[in-house]
Amino acid sequence: MSYQVFARKYRPKTFKDVLGQDHVVRTLRNAIDQKRLAHAYLFVGPRGTGKTSTARILAKALNCEGGPKIDFDPEEDVCKEIAEGRSLDVLEIDGASNNGVEQVRDLRESVKYAPSRGQFKIYYIDEVHMLSNAAFNALLKTLEEPPEHVKFIFATTEVQKILPTILSRCQRFDLRPIPTQTIADHLQYIATEEKITIDKEAAWAIAKGADGGMRDAQSMLDQLVAFCGETITEENVLDIFGFTSREKVAALTSELLSRKTPAALKLIQNEAESGRELSQLLGELIGCLRGLLIAKLDPSADGEGIPEVLWNKLLEDAGDYAPERILAAIDVFAETEGRMKWATNKRLHFELGMIKAIQVLSEVRITDIISVLTKGADHLSAPAPASAPAPASAPAAAVAPPAPAPEPVTPKPVTVAPTQKKKPGDTMAAFDDLIANAPEGGDEEPTFQAPKPEASPAPQPKAEEKIEEDTFYKDPLIQEALEKFEAKILGT
Repeated sequence: MSYQVFARKYRPKTFKDVLGQDHVVRTLRNAIDQKRLAHAYLFVGPRGTGKTSTARILAKALNCEGGPKIDFDPEEDVCKEIAEGRSLDVLEIDGASNNGVEQVRDLRESVKYAPSRGQFKIYYIDEVHMLSNAAFNALLKTLEEPPEHVKFIFATTEVQKILPTILSRCQRFDLRPIPTQTIADHLQYIATEEKITIDKEAAWAIAKGADGGMRDAQSMLDQLVAFCGETITEENVLDIFGFTSREKVAALTSELLSRKTPAALKLIQNEAESGRELSQLLGELIGCLRGLLIAKLDPSADGEGIPEVLWNKLLEDAGDYAPERILAAIDVFAETEGRMKWATNKRLHFELGMIKAIQVLSEVRITDIISVLTKGADHLSAPAPASAPAPASAPAAAVAPPAPAPEPVTPKPVTVAPTQKKKPGDTMAAFDDLIANAPEGGDEEPTFQAPKPEASPAPQPKAEEKIEEDTFYKDPLIQEALEKFEAKILGT
């Protein structure tokens, strides 16, 4: 038997084999178990996430012996025919090469015929977004009301190109990028089955470079086996595919947070001269900064795959930065990533982005000034210590004790004046002003009264007023004001 690549040899055969798409698998299993089968399904997702594999597994579950059922035997003849693409009842159509109206008309004619062996005649159209608008319109009526023995399964990576009239007639399932750890674990399982030794760091590097696609990861593992033999290390992965190790990403992030521009530029230079892909390095740097930003908002967040020792060091380096400052650095690198995509000299744009990001982390913003002023205002506005309250067991008939924190009271008969001597005419001038400003009419009492002669005794204040005055005079702010202006209290 000829050699089979890992992507084909380890293709999922049952629902249990599908990795990272639990929401899709659970819905399909429940639909089959409850016999709530739709006539059209649409699988949407990036490459290598299992769209075709899930479609074939669904076809097996529908057309297996005694089906539809969930727990079918993948080794029975019907299931093998579907897996190998030679079943007469499951027709796989390439939407890129069969995208015209004539092909759709042929399909509309063939749906009239009953299946030859299974219960359903299933049409699987891959990359369905490649169909022309005329082909979509020709398919509308058949898709909305197909015969009972017909099921449609579509797959696409660009769902935005499909007409809304087609989308409304299908049950849509969005397949997500497979988590990095899930891909790494599956690669180690394949290595065990193939009698290959692979480091955990190497498996993680492959999974990270696959960017959520299981097929890409399996293809890279195939290539590494051909290059390295039965032992694969992280260094092999980095050398062959130009990836950057997590230690280098952490080191570059640390230089950025420490604002060491020469060291950061030197690290970029070394990576460029060693043949590393700078766009991939920049993406890793942005991902690391994103992880630090999330960790500031949510301390329980993980370290984005970076070893714990390095991650704790990065958290310590980022401790002095507010979340908005790290966000500003991410914005700078995001703009740099857009320029690097089409630039011939990627290193230049990377270095310029690094210099600008360090400047963003170093600059003083208006928010920093406001924060400092706010802290200072809070310190200055701290309340003064209040005088100790009187015992609560005092008799009711006695004079009421002052409140623990009395509000400032300005007694009317008290006047704070400087110690300078008044001129002889000042008292008479003030008296004349009071008389001139008095309200007219005999029935209304005047608001102001002329001061009595100094020889006459001052009216004695009540007990409560006297206590309030004493409390007012003893206030630290009043005492400080008297000392500041060299003043004294008159009328006491």
